[in-house]
Amino acid sequence: MKRLLTALAAIGAMAAILAIAQTTTTAPAAAGKALALKAHVQRQLIQALDLTAAQKQQAKAILQATRQQAQPLAQQLKQSRQSLSAAIEAGDTTKIQQISTAMGTLQGQVLAIRSAGKAQFYALLTPDQKTKAVEF
Repeated sequence: MKRLLTALAAIGAMAAILAIAQTTTTAPAAAGKALALKAHVQRQLIQALDLTAAQKQQAKAILQATRQQAQPLAQQLKQSRQSLSAAIEAGDTTKIQQISTAMGTLQGQVLAIRSAGKAQFYALLTPDQKTKAVEF
């Protein structure tokens, strides 16, 4: 019975290590594809809205400001993911809970920054462009 439990524990540990390794190696590729898709959709939206030169310039400024605000938080999230991986490997459930909670807060802050940027962009649209944006 003791040998069976030891074997099951070893198999479980190997499965966890493989799961972490797969997540670590595939996440950047998936994130890159998601970002490329998002950029493509944004270009289509801008074309569909037929923005004026002034609107394009304002949209670019809004996007740059949003990126600058979110950048430090994105860096903190990256560091937190590394710390979370270390806590998982160590089996430190208290640390896992603390890091996960902190990451949730950071993700919420990033979402708030991005949403505020989208609101600023939406505010510069004409009523017809707003209708197209909602339909898009």
